[in-house]
Amino acid sequence: MGIENGNGHYQRLPHCDLEQSQLELQDQKRWNRIWWWIKAALACLFLVGAAAVLLFFGGPLLINKVILPVIHWEEATFSRPALAIVLFTCIALFPSVLLPSSPCMWIAGMTFGYGYGFLLITGAISIGMSLPFFIGSLFQQRLHIWLERWPKKAAIVRLAGEGDWFHQFRAVVLLRVSPFPYIIFNYASVATNVKYGPYFAGSMVGTLHETFITIYSGKLIYSLAEATNQGSFLTMDQIIYNVVGFTIAATSTAAITIYAKKALQHLQLEDELI
Repeated sequence: MGIENGNGHYQRLPHCDLEQSQLELQDQKRWNRIWWWIKAALACLFLVGAAAVLLFFGGPLLINKVILPVIHWEEATFSRPALAIVLFTCIALFPSVLLPSSPCMWIAGMTFGYGYGFLLITGAISIGMSLPFFIGSLFQQRLHIWLERWPKKAAIVRLAGEGDWFHQFRAVVLLRVSPFPYIIFNYASVATNVKYGPYFAGSMVGTLHETFITIYSGKLIYSLAEATNQGSFLTMDQIIYNVVGFTIAATSTAAITIYAKKALQHLQLEDELI
């Protein structure tokens, strides 16, 4: 190994200089990695702080003007079985027409909690992810053309259609927990030639975390709405429980998202080398 001198010839570097440069490069990479995690932690703290301020100042207004009227209307209009059917139908069908189903999932969390709410949401999600897959297969060629408008996104999405069953399953799980839009991937996955089996299994596993976070946030909103409706505030135990729960939820979401992005990049690099 050497460097070029002014006469076009190469001079061999001393062995100690080579080792020194390698150590400096490793140190630089290590510090870059540490600094990246510091920035990520600071960003998470900022987002948590901003959310806390928004919740403290804007929360009561939102609860009084939006959430409480919705809860009162829901209780006066539907019985619990009827509400379960309505929510199940909305969560199952909304993704097919590119409408967000998160508000319905929040209501399911508020009303039915972690047990029945989880069963209701996961059952509806299984249909909500399957319908776009089968509908999109009728327009596969158009989806291919549409996906080509965003080459970088297309390269990531196509990871789901490569390799064996487990490779496709793993790619779908990572795409589901990554920031890639849930509704868009339901249709875009068809353009990757992914099989339905790994697509369905990976989607169900990849949305578990989001389902629990949605139910938790729904329960949190409902507890705040109840306290506001009664003209009181949360007890100290409730405050501690909600703060700890929100911190864990936010931290786990950030960690899973970061891991998914890095794992997708690694998976993409592996496919490029093959």
